[in-house]
Amino acid sequence: MDDTATGLANWIDRLGLAEQLGPAGLPTFARGEDGNVSWTDPGTGEPLTPDQLDDLDRLLHQDGDDPVHAVPLALVRLRRLARVRERLLDSEVLDYQGLARRRGTTLNATRFAVHKARDQHALLVVTDAERVVVPAFQLRADGELRPELEPVLRPLLAARMDPWRVWGWLTEPAALLGGEVPHEVAADPEQADVVRRAAEALAGRAARQKQDI
Repeated sequence: MDDTATGLANWIDRLGLAEQLGPAGLPTFARGEDGNVSWTDPGTGEPLTPDQLDDLDRLLHQDGDDPVHAVPLALVRLRRLARVRERLLDSEVLDYQGLARRRGTTLNATRFAVHKARDQHALLVVTDAERVVVPAFQLRADGELRPELEPVLRPLLAARMDPWRVWGWLTEPAALLGGEVPHEVAADPEQADVVRRAAEALAGRAARQKQDI
């Protein structure tokens, strides 16, 4: 068991995926002062049995043509998502208080307005842990939504796309726009319809994927 436990932990470490085990609901490992590795069942908090460890080994190596060197794709996706979220949160975001100051309104009025706009698919709002934030790229100087972004946001949010995915698509170069950044191109009146159609195409694809699940 020790060889399997250590070998599996070393492999996960080399891939840089150790921090993604917990978020994926998988067993996690810790290294003792003696260098031994212990794996813990997330459901019971108990150490993994040899059979459970063998099952985990097979599970993590099941992706790819070569099981020995396969990469656990689900963990890779989680790591990529975590990095995207970190990058997005490094940009300007506003909580309720920050948005209230920008709008010159009370905290309660701002909270109500944010909830209403979110429910009407007219404002991109994300939840980071227990904190609700509004990405600032979509706002004017007075804290209101940039009007050219409303027809872009509405189909994406109405399709119930992950808000983090919407945020990333709007602020990164998009293949549907020839590598242009959607929220920047939307500011050009001559290109606004192009961005809107790209958003509608992405929303339609997302809706179809949900139906297939």
